[in-house]
Amino acid sequence: MAAGRQAAWCLVVVALAVALAAAAAQPVQPRVGGPGKKGAKMPPGKFETVTFAKNNKRKYEVACTDNRGPPCVVSCPKTCPNKCLAFCAYCMTFCMCDMFPGTSCGDPRFTGGDGNTFYFHGKKDQDFCIVSDKDLHINAHFIGNHNPDMKRDFTWVQALGVTFAHGGADHRLYVGAKKVVEWDEEEDHVQIALDGVPVEVEAGKNAQWVSRAMPGLSVTRTDTVNTIVVELDGAFSISANAVPITDEDSRIHNYGKTEKDSLVHLDLGFKFHALTNGVDGVLGQTYSSDYISKVNVTAKMPIMGGAPKYHSASLFSTDCAVARFHRKDVTVVETFAS
Repeated sequence: MAAGRQAAWCLVVVALAVALAAAAAQPVQPRVGGPGKKGAKMPPGKFETVTFAKNNKRKYEVACTDNRGPPCVVSCPKTCPNKCLAFCAYCMTFCMCDMFPGTSCGDPRFTGGDGNTFYFHGKKDQDFCIVSDKDLHINAHFIGNHNPDMKRDFTWVQALGVTFAHGGADHRLYVGAKKVVEWDEEEDHVQIALDGVPVEVEAGKNAQWVSRAMPGLSVTRTDTVNTIVVELDGAFSISANAVPITDEDSRIHNYGKTEKDSLVHLDLGFKFHALTNGVDGVLGQTYSSDYISKVNVTAKMPIMGGAPKYHSASLFSTDCAVARFHRKDVTVVETFAS
């Protein structure tokens, strides 16, 4: 009798093993997702950049994988069919310049930490502090064209100068878009330097550089070229996407683009992890818990004024009127970026 029961159990175990093997052999069915709602809160977690050739006539789809489950097949939103962000854990896609807190795109349109969107035009060929805190200061260099029919310049952010405290010293990180006459989408236009030394990141999606001097500092490509994320553990994450002004953009908006300059600039996304309540700057102030916006958010084009108090003498100067990054005995460490 005992031998019979044992034989029966063996048959059950074998059957289960066969069933499990058969299930494992079945192809994993991908989830089908779609564009997220514009203006929705950016979901947490990792994302990857989805890029499609402009002449691709097929339905725009991509299979992206995530540790949380099966692949997710998504398409980019209609407003950005060639390049978008895919959040595989949620099976959703968003345009890179959808209005999420911490973004800066185009003729600088910022979305603040309070969720309100506004424009800050600054002035071409000048620098302005966009974030200033106790241990972090970020300036933006503006490029642009002057339109004689308007009272202001058309401007875009061409570079960031990030000064930050780490390991008892101050460091300088440069993230910029290279000036070119003619845009080539297969060429990399993003330039990065740490303490004056160029940072070289191998071309290729997900290629990564990690600083030997500061292991918590990394640069990761989220697309083959022109799109990167710079992260300093516990401090900040900055995504930068180099884009040109196209002839069509210039025609529609009367930007005055010439054959001498493609006006390559950066569309940006910021995440901050250790800001104090005293933070200031064009964007930084909107992260303070007691910040009250003076921008008319109901206007068709809400504009933040007060440019003079945000003006900095140079890209790495911390001398704007609202600066919070102060040092009596500043030590700037020059390190090899490798």
